[in-house]
Amino acid sequence: MILHIDMDAFFASIEQAVNPKLKGKPLIVGSRNNRLYTVVCAASYEAKAYGIDSGMPTKEAFKLCPNLEFVVADQGKYIWTSEQIFELLKGYGFEVVYASIDEFQMDVADTLNPKSLAQTIQKQIHEAFKITASIGIAGNSLLAKLASKLNKPNGIAILTRDILEETLAGIPVKKLCGVGEKTGLLLEGLGIKTCLDLYQKSPQFLEQNLGRNGLNIYMNLHSTDRFNPLQEDSETKSIGHSYTLPMASENTGFIKAWIRLLSEMVGRRLREKNMAAKTVHLWLSGPEMPNFGAQKTYKEPINDSYDIYLRALKIMAKIGPKTPKIRALGVTCSNLIPANYPPLFKDQKRREDLIKAQDTINTRLGDWSIYPAVITLTRKTSS
Repeated sequence: MILHIDMDAFFASIEQAVNPKLKGKPLIVGSRNNRLYTVVCAASYEAKAYGIDSGMPTKEAFKLCPNLEFVVADQGKYIWTSEQIFELLKGYGFEVVYASIDEFQMDVADTLNPKSLAQTIQKQIHEAFKITASIGIAGNSLLAKLASKLNKPNGIAILTRDILEETLAGIPVKKLCGVGEKTGLLLEGLGIKTCLDLYQKSPQFLEQNLGRNGLNIYMNLHSTDRFNPLQEDSETKSIGHSYTLPMASENTGFIKAWIRLLSEMVGRRLREKNMAAKTVHLWLSGPEMPNFGAQKTYKEPINDSYDIYLRALKIMAKIGPKTPKIRALGVTCSNLIPANYPPLFKDQKRREDLIKAQDTINTRLGDWSIYPAVITLTRKTSS
């Protein structure tokens, strides 16, 4: 069985936990420090009650609720919390992977009482961070993610075989991860309106009508495969991080800033494991480009976050001079080897010493005490 742990209104909940005066109040987190001319990155459940949600212009949000509280997104704070939750989950002794900055998956194998485990996880997260999580339990990653959305906030949903079809019959097909607006319209045209309709179709039917994407959807729905290959596996064959933006953006600087941030996260984990990577993989997805993924392998292994970023940018250049609208992105390093090679030149030694100093400061004072300045763009603009 897979547990999908989905943090509830993650960014907003962290801000409410840090500042108790915001608890119980309608709150939005903005992508930049201009309360009326930015977009909503996250909304508390009190704000969602007014019809406010991620991706909405803040000016529109204030029209729906003039008494909204507003704070500027602080990505360092959210990433630090995400990493602490990840470490907490690893303490249960099961394999854990990131699904995104605010979602995690845990393979609990044949645990006799996964619901009890989920309740324990919810309790421990709340005690440690004063925020809540909703957890979905199912036989594969896709269904577990779907289940995590069914009883939000702070809920648990289990999709066992005996209730699976009954539950899927009540869920619109567009709610399934991987079914975007375009695919949703194609499915509706084929008479597929619910997740059960989709679940019952043959792989031949889906491949014939949707091509490779249809076959992938079928395999993910029926698969017993465990985790997304972009994530770190139990033997550490790869290390990766991905993120889904609040709304699609074609701002090149903004997208590059996020690639830089993800590269920083990947590089830090490589160095913690004393490993280096020869292969860098970049994944981009959006309404104009559903799934772009490419990788490049080099002779020289690296674990410097900036080098990972530069290699990712070379891959990004393959999409052309104009950046299409991007909604989700990921950076992964693979082809890993032990990082026991000495630097060859003095400038490499200086760079290595600088990185070690940065890692030491972040370890002592808290992650993201020091970080590349370009990362601040991830909270300043998104359009």
